[in-house]
Amino acid sequence: MSLLETLNADIKQAMKDKDKGTLSVIRMVKSTVMNEQISLGHDLTQEEELTVLSREVKQRHDSLSEFEKGGREDLAAGIRSELEILSKYLPKQLSEAEVQAIVDAAIAKTNASTPKDMGKVMGIVTPQVKGKADGKLVATLVKSALA
Repeated sequence: MSLLETLNADIKQAMKDKDKGTLSVIRMVKSTVMNEQISLGHDLTQEEELTVLSREVKQRHDSLSEFEKGGREDLAAGIRSELEILSKYLPKQLSEAEVQAIVDAAIAKTNASTPKDMGKVMGIVTPQVKGKADGKLVATLVKSALA
């Protein structure tokens, strides 16, 4: 089942449950997915769907950190609930140890030894963890391994 089919089914369920918060988030994501589909001119692949979802999650994480810095707990709580809803559509997140193992394998494969080699390592690691791990975590692990 494609992401759009899943979103449509979840929209129907949220309408039946009269869950306005969930309905709003799902509609927003569906709109973003459909806009991406229109701009690309074809049905999205699973990887492209994952890219759209990851972008939405990243935007909300950025908003959450800004709201927390500004002391706006009321807005931060709303963003947290949106993130919880969005997490249902993302693949299972990798643990830090799993990401570290992927980073170590990439370093061994590229024979990277200095921070200058970070681009080579990231080029191998990023496709493997796309949507499954936070990019900041990956970059931090690669930097510390090459330092």
